[in-house]
Amino acid sequence: MNPDLQKLHPYPFEKLAKLKAAVSAPEELEHIALSIGEPKHLPPQFVLDTLTENLGRLANYPTTKGLPELRQAIAEWLTRRFKLQDGSVDAERNVVPVNGTREALFAFTQAIIDREKTNPLVVSPNPFYQIYEGAAFLAGAEPHFLSCDKDKGYIPDFDAVPADIWQRCQLLFLCSPGNPTGAVIDSPTLQKLIQLADEHDFVIASDECYSELYFDEENPPVGLLQTCADMGRHDYARCVVFHSLSKRSNLPGLRSGFVAGDADILGKFLLYRTYHGCAMPVTSQLASIAAWQDEEHVLANRNAYREKFDCVLSTLDGLLDVSKPDASFYLWPKVDTSDETFAQRLFAEQHITVLPGSYLGREVNGKNPGANHVRMALVATIEECREAAQRLKDFLQQG
Repeated sequence: MNPDLQKLHPYPFEKLAKLKAAVSAPEELEHIALSIGEPKHLPPQFVLDTLTENLGRLANYPTTKGLPELRQAIAEWLTRRFKLQDGSVDAERNVVPVNGTREALFAFTQAIIDREKTNPLVVSPNPFYQIYEGAAFLAGAEPHFLSCDKDKGYIPDFDAVPADIWQRCQLLFLCSPGNPTGAVIDSPTLQKLIQLADEHDFVIASDECYSELYFDEENPPVGLLQTCADMGRHDYARCVVFHSLSKRSNLPGLRSGFVAGDADILGKFLLYRTYHGCAMPVTSQLASIAAWQDEEHVLANRNAYREKFDCVLSTLDGLLDVSKPDASFYLWPKVDTSDETFAQRLFAEQHITVLPGSYLGREVNGKNPGANHVRMALVATIEECREAAQRLKDFLQQG
């Protein structure tokens, strides 16, 4: 067996299951899950109709590169959303469809890391989406974590990273808006990171799958390719972004997303994927085209999240150290006790599941930046979120 498998940590939800198994929840209360970032809003009906109308295409083998029409729809969406130069996103060279960002983030890391170089690093935020770490280990690299602390707005202090770390870095993962913090990295910081990538010759992989869940319609989160364009870098050198329909369009089961950016990097990534054997079914591609071409359902989605955030935050005002994030559907409150104790008691007393923040982080220099936080995903219905907020209020007031 691959010895690097021994380096993998248990997935956070495995730890959570054990934590909950040690107690019993009140049966008279319906369970409310705020732990998993799985959207519960209804998928767009027109996407479901497109799926059913094209079931016959399941008889066709899909190509790894995907339908030209899908790549064109993605290129046009990127250009509109991030105000890119017309024609700078070539559907033939700058876009690769993938089966959701999770598998793409993992696969991309395997294709990028050069094992022949000494001690390669994958630099990642901390806390983080666990795929970043697992992908690094299984690619033969070492993860290097940058803490996301409240006093820095939950953005890593990139200025504090020593030059020797950047020199060993082969891949820098960004997550903006962040999971679990919801923090958005601004354009000046992204520009600084692009300059560092040029100086030290590493690749930036920006996980932007929460980019369409924001609160201010006049100020959507900036993206990495958008920052490249602002710098006049229309070739997107050393920069790639990951996007998905899971959160944007409430289609996590469709497993549809894309990677876009540097054409030279993506050409080699496509070669890897050809052997990887992970082409998206044609039926799913056609449904994805319909989703990327429509914004009305995305606006309705944002409005639903705005209503839930306003409801929950108003109920918890003054009771919990929490604020509205820059974007995403997560709350990241700081708690006065152990995050494990908080999560376990909340389940035992109110039948609500949240995720201990320490499960999403790693201890570095004696500190886990996820400790004493919990992640709450406001993915349930407005009625369930309202009920959850009231139970949380009762829980906090009881002490």
